[in-house]
Amino acid sequence: MSDAVVVEPQGPADSAVIWLHGLGASGHDFEPAVPLLGLSQSTRFIFPHAPEIPVTVNGGMVMPAWYDIEHMDIERTIDVAGIQASADIVDQWVQSQLDAGISASRIFLVGFSQGGAVALYAGVRSKKTLGGVLALSTYWVGEQDPNLRPGRTPAELPIEIHHGQFDPVVPFALGEQAKASLEALGYSVTFQAYPMEHNVVPEQLRAIGHWMASHLNSDFPTRSKE
Repeated sequence: MSDAVVVEPQGPADSAVIWLHGLGASGHDFEPAVPLLGLSQSTRFIFPHAPEIPVTVNGGMVMPAWYDIEHMDIERTIDVAGIQASADIVDQWVQSQLDAGISASRIFLVGFSQGGAVALYAGVRSKKTLGGVLALSTYWVGEQDPNLRPGRTPAELPIEIHHGQFDPVVPFALGEQAKASLEALGYSVTFQAYPMEHNVVPEQLRAIGHWMASHLNSDFPTRSKE
């Protein structure tokens, strides 16, 4: 399991958010966002650090990355083995929270850009009844893994996608494609567009907090107790 920045609530944790950063960043990247979400003081935030690996499109430079990127056009060949390895890290963090007594339905996966691709992949293949996946400024990689199978009935996993309308790094169309691909698999996906580039804005952070709170405070339809 990778190292991580862990932000503990003031009281005992009854829920957890595992939030993956983007390429070249670190677990500290979204740590300042926690107080802006407006959540109750009972949620533990875990911001894992990606392993440092050579990244092909950056001339083989070693940097924090959840998987290698071989082409500037990210719609092309995806490093599926690298994504699987990073999804394994996510699974380990999920299990650590289950072991700490937190229900799977109160564990959320969040990811930005490259981290968002991993969060979606890990959430879809997870056999745990997770609280939901929030994917920010990212794309869907599952179609490049012919062996990927949903770990649970799609109706049991709420997914929300946020994307900037002027994103020059991950084009807006890829966010829309991700929504369409996941809906074709049977997932219920909500989509929020923001007038921004490849970043996160305060209005969006408030919406993220509201989305998490809404799923923490009510049972998602058809969700089991497992």
